[in-house]
Amino acid sequence: MQAEEYNRRGKELVDYITEYLTKIRDRRVHPDVQPGYLHQLLPGSAPVEPEKWENIFSDIEKLIMPGVVHWQSPHMHAYFPALTSWPSLLGDMLADAINCLGFTWASSPACTELEMNVLDWLAKALALPNSFLHHHPDSCGGGVLQSTVSESTLISLLAARKAKILEMKESQPEADDSVLNSKLIAYTSDLAHSSVEKAGLISLVKIRFLPTDEQFSLRGETLQAAIDEDRKKGLVPVLLCATLGTTGVCSFDCLSELGPICAREGLWLHIDAAYAGTAFVCPEFRGLLDGVEYADSFVFNPSKWMMVHFDCTAYWVKDKYKLQQTFSVDPIYLRHENSGAATDFMHWQIPLSRKFRSLKLWFVMRSFGIKNLQAHVRHGIDMAKLFESLVRSDPNFEIPAQRHLGLVVFRLKGGNTVTEELLKALIKSGTMYLIPAAIHEKLIIRFTVTSQFTTREDILRDWGIIRQTATELLHRGSVDQALCRAAQQSQRNSSVEANKFKQASLIYSHLSGQGQRKTARSLSCNSEPISSLKEFNILQQVFRDGPVKNGSRIKEGLLSKLPENVILLEKRALKKLTKFYSVPSFSQCGLQCGIQQPCCSLKSLQIFPKPWFTCNRVNAALTCLKHHS
Repeated sequence: MQAEEYNRRGKELVDYITEYLTKIRDRRVHPDVQPGYLHQLLPGSAPVEPEKWENIFSDIEKLIMPGVVHWQSPHMHAYFPALTSWPSLLGDMLADAINCLGFTWASSPACTELEMNVLDWLAKALALPNSFLHHHPDSCGGGVLQSTVSESTLISLLAARKAKILEMKESQPEADDSVLNSKLIAYTSDLAHSSVEKAGLISLVKIRFLPTDEQFSLRGETLQAAIDEDRKKGLVPVLLCATLGTTGVCSFDCLSELGPICAREGLWLHIDAAYAGTAFVCPEFRGLLDGVEYADSFVFNPSKWMMVHFDCTAYWVKDKYKLQQTFSVDPIYLRHENSGAATDFMHWQIPLSRKFRSLKLWFVMRSFGIKNLQAHVRHGIDMAKLFESLVRSDPNFEIPAQRHLGLVVFRLKGGNTVTEELLKALIKSGTMYLIPAAIHEKLIIRFTVTSQFTTREDILRDWGIIRQTATELLHRGSVDQALCRAAQQSQRNSSVEANKFKQASLIYSHLSGQGQRKTARSLSCNSEPISSLKEFNILQQVFRDGPVKNGSRIKEGLLSKLPENVILLEKRALKKLTKFYSVPSFSQCGLQCGIQQPCCSLKSLQIFPKPWFTCNRVNAALTCLKHHS
């Protein structure tokens, strides 16, 4: 392809992109394909001879679009926004043409200097502290564009680790770095993004997940208690990652309490505001930033809500020298005559090379202006408020967590199973895309207003589909319950048996763990013992053995009294009931039976007398029953 054809094809592609984005409502949001679909449609190897552009272009609709999730659709409500805009697209078009690798100032001065100035603009627009500015007389910090928030969190942890090890070496000069590293521990909330956990895996720094309060916020008292406890164990606290806008429910950690503790205890305070950061262009939301002056680093994604497409992550640090002492390398081929005097961003990041990302951010901030960016944020929040009001008006639904910004979480009052069925049905329909989360073992559905194109009509349309789908599910469930009750009524022999069946049904509400708060995270355990004597007594009634007759023991437990078809219905109910998005709590192991019980293994599933039971809480309870007997 030569320049003349590029000019013609480029115009065609711009026209295609324009039509795609303006008519995106007409497309199915979530694709109906299976893993490996594209491998069956593509040749096994690359073409030897060049292909015509017409053939390449035609394959976009034929092969690619059927497997695309349309993130710019106003009916895309999963995750958080990942928006683009016309100025952003133009910015990257130019950046891709220039294609500079701005690792040092000398490698492309405009790339470095535009980034420094635009990050200062953005820090001021969000009312961040002056210590984050490049161009301020009292500042030793500044901002830089990274690829992701996940990478930025790792950078902060590595910088905090380096600074703390150097500090420890002042009193232990002969200690090996690896020995000192093994004593470090970092903190975050149990609702923090998984990237914090991954940063711990990479850096070999222990990560402790702290419980949040009733509003899903990490509080100062909790952090202080954890620090005191870990210091007694000989550990050295190094960092706190506080979250402004958690992934699950968009809750906010209490910076005004956490910040002073970090300053007093010598912890690096890193703030992850990946989604919520954009909202701080609006003064009315800046109360959530109280305490930000204590932060050592702050990060958010303009690539989420600010309409600057991926990748574009704004990361600020209070002390740039701590980054440089962590990532600086000095080969002769990277030196230049202004080394040391000019900013070289290769010392602020993990990779060497970097894109000209600041162009698209510059284009967006100039094209929209702060005023229109504020209007964009407020519109998204108004649309979320509309959806919230619709959910609250329907008696079949509940909102288990406060709405923050553009995220609403909801569920059916019927429980986890029917909520999960609703979510699956909505995704399968392709009319919208939603994802689940869990709070206190309650399965919830996240509904995020993501698109700048979302209108009131879009929200009403999506709510109508959600409500109609839920009505159909609940009606089908009512029919199933009626059949179950009919079977029970026809086969009951006495009021005593009826009462016992009622007690047996109670098992599921007790053993489901509804409303029980989890305080620990595990990557491998899915077990949990019983947590009350009441549960233990119920299990004794269910599986009580009677006297021996004709060489075999008679079962007198409640399950033996149930008609077989009712048991089958209850089997299915329990299987679904135990299929929760749960997090185990190790601290409760062995409380009832007085033995230290390890996490439930596959072998423990075999101790249950009924092969169709899969609930690990029941299995743990049976261990207790055997121990007591």
